[in-house]
Amino acid sequence: MVQGMANWNTGQTQKWLQQYVDDWVAFYRKRTNDGDVASYIPALAQADPDDLGISIIGKSGMTVRSGDTDMSFTLQSISKVISFIVACMECGVSYMLDRVDVEPSGEAFNSIMHLEMQQVEKPFNPLINAGAITVGSILPGKTSDQRLEPIFQLLENMVGYRPKLNVDVYESERDSSMRNRAIGYYLLETGFLESDLNVTLETYFKQCSIEVTIDDLANIGMVLANDGMNIKTGEAIIPRQIARIAKVLMLTCGMYDASGKFATYVGIPAKSGVSGGIVAAVPPRVRDEPMPFTDGCGIGVYGPALGDEGNSIAGIRLLRHIANQWDLSIF
Repeated sequence: MVQGMANWNTGQTQKWLQQYVDDWVAFYRKRTNDGDVASYIPALAQADPDDLGISIIGKSGMTVRSGDTDMSFTLQSISKVISFIVACMECGVSYMLDRVDVEPSGEAFNSIMHLEMQQVEKPFNPLINAGAITVGSILPGKTSDQRLEPIFQLLENMVGYRPKLNVDVYESERDSSMRNRAIGYYLLETGFLESDLNVTLETYFKQCSIEVTIDDLANIGMVLANDGMNIKTGEAIIPRQIARIAKVLMLTCGMYDASGKFATYVGIPAKSGVSGGIVAAVPPRVRDEPMPFTDGCGIGVYGPALGDEGNSIAGIRLLRHIANQWDLSIF
């Protein structure tokens, strides 16, 4: 808790919070040495493992940014939240939930073993690779660019501009992702895919390669925290039901096979990507004592040094510290 916060004006509060966050980022930057960048995608191996930055945007407009805040990076698995939302908006929630489940897998995000070993009727959830590839096969459009168009449109509505595709990352991912191709062929053989495998995989590789910043992630988180509403325009850009389903999936499945621990120790709907990004959505909360961002906030984090599960190792520790200090947990 930030002592005396209720007695400060907005300028004083933001200045004090900024100092706290600056100190915490400096402290947790030291923990980047505990992780490694995602070298299995060659383009991602070029990232500086010491980078760490965070952006927090509140409903009132208060913004706290610290660390490496001007870095651009690709969405990677964070894009799975967006593609699932788009698929639900385009095809309907019931249709999507008939084809992709909403259960945690307990396996690595790129696992193929659980599909075959457990003889599942559909992928466990849309936030693992098998589920996201299945979603990509359902998106309307004959080409990957046609399928990506509503994803770009939704992102533009959320962040205020049209993000770009990082072609270098896309080509690197396309040429090195043998595991995802294996998953795709298994999904095709078992009848999960609804369209051409090559177009589906191209769609998936491209959506993962959309370039963003931590401010973009914070804005995405802010929209989700407010049940799909853009607080700057007052426009409902995602139906409330779909936004809430997305947040539940983020909480239960969003941090790969570390999702249970993250929910327990941090307690915020979040989704990570192997580029080092994390988006978090903190809904409004009721607290007996004054706390920062009780009206909700979106958080974007970037830290490319990853732990064993594929999450930003310093980013998770930073989020856990902030969540505990500011009582951000939804529980």
